[in-house]
Amino acid sequence: HEVLFFRDQQIEPSEQRDVARLFGPLQTHPAYGTVDNIPEVMLLESTPKNPSKIEVWHSDMTFRQHPPSVTVLKGVTIPEVGGDTLFASMTSAYDGLSEGMKAYLEPLVAVHDFSHGFKESLAEPGGRERLADALSDNPPVRHKVIQIHPETGKRVIFVNALFTSHIEGVSALESSEVLSFLYQHCVLPEYTCRFNWTINSLVLWDNRSTQHKPVNDFLPASRALHRVVSEGDRPY
Repeated sequence: HEVLFFRDQQIEPSEQRDVARLFGPLQTHPAYGTVDNIPEVMLLESTPKNPSKIEVWHSDMTFRQHPPSVTVLKGVTIPEVGGDTLFASMTSAYDGLSEGMKAYLEPLVAVHDFSHGFKESLAEPGGRERLADALSDNPPVRHKVIQIHPETGKRVIFVNALFTSHIEGVSALESSEVLSFLYQHCVLPEYTCRFNWTINSLVLWDNRSTQHKPVNDFLPASRALHRVVSEGDRPY
């Protein structure tokens, strides 16, 4: 399984941290706030005064040399209507490619960039100053477009619209067109599922072989989630 859903998990932030730690050492985030002075438990909050800027398909933190292997997300404040999260299998998406496209993509390398994913925040007044440390600590990294999952041995598509800036070694036009095709292909209905949050729901997913997208359709209500991620191997 690539995504697991659990209802009614009344656990504390420290216990959620311990669940994620079962899958490996934990990572912190360079820009997000935290919960209960626990640096590994990130607060993902969207309110009318500060709505979330992220509503795009992505895998978490692929701007890192070692992106997360597993994400553990808990529902804390949930709107009565809306606020679902969509998930897509990059294993199934790869299997759905033509043999010619698989062969074309196999040797390609893409650049993943923190600044690409936080463009709106960086454009805000004082945004570049506020995120200066995050920018300096997270220079662009290179990951192969097609990865081999270290546990299943299956190939997966490993680019996403939030953090992937371009494909190396091809023209800007070719990079843009190939990425555009992949972003559309990866989220075809047959590769996706949708989760409706309730308070104390807990979702675990394999960040190496899935993408997800939050649906920000609940304003003026608020939503708050607690997230913990475990560090994965460096993709290859």
